[in-house]
Amino acid sequence: MDAVVKTLNVRPLKPTDKQTPVRRPSREEAEAAVRTLIAWAGDDPSREGLLDTPKRVVKAYEEFFEGYAQDGQAVLNKVFEEVAGYDDMVLVREIPFSSHCEHHMVPFVGVAHVAYYPSEGVVGLSKLARVVDVFSKRLQTQETMTAQIVEAIEDALNPRGVAVLVDAEHMCMSMRGVQKQGASTITTRFTGIFRDEPAEQARFMSMLQGFRAR
Repeated sequence: MDAVVKTLNVRPLKPTDKQTPVRRPSREEAEAAVRTLIAWAGDDPSREGLLDTPKRVVKAYEEFFEGYAQDGQAVLNKVFEEVAGYDDMVLVREIPFSSHCEHHMVPFVGVAHVAYYPSEGVVGLSKLARVVDVFSKRLQTQETMTAQIVEAIEDALNPRGVAVLVDAEHMCMSMRGVQKQGASTITTRFTGIFRDEPAEQARFMSMLQGFRAR
């Protein structure tokens, strides 16, 4: 029998995802800004090797930050209710992502582990990965990204609990500053049953044990 699909009413994202509207520069202005940075770095933006670099950089930025044009809750607006009464944990591990830190605009790269306890049905597993993509393709801190993923799932699915663990390496630590290659940063956020029942939080963490060994 085909699964029953329910489309949820998509509400606006919480204030953590809202920003004061600003005028978006034109593509020409963005390319001019790249030329300025090239010159500030000490090179000649008009030399052959750099002549088309501003266009390439602006195009790359469209990909790096496409999350600003996407809605994390809209990704989760279809819920499958016919799941034979399944109400246990749903966990998607090792979701790869790349993002950019808002402090230095350099990349941080890692994996996210996302789990929830359904209450009104489940979403397609790929949707959890897409939620990670939406919020990683923006300028923010890892802490903010972790919280945004949880809030989007909470608002869209009304689950009994959400758990998110993000593990990433920050180029602002490995390429500059203290230059500590390989240092890993872990952030977590737990709600509902994961926050209130230590055994459930421990179960989530135990299901992640050894994921690097595969």
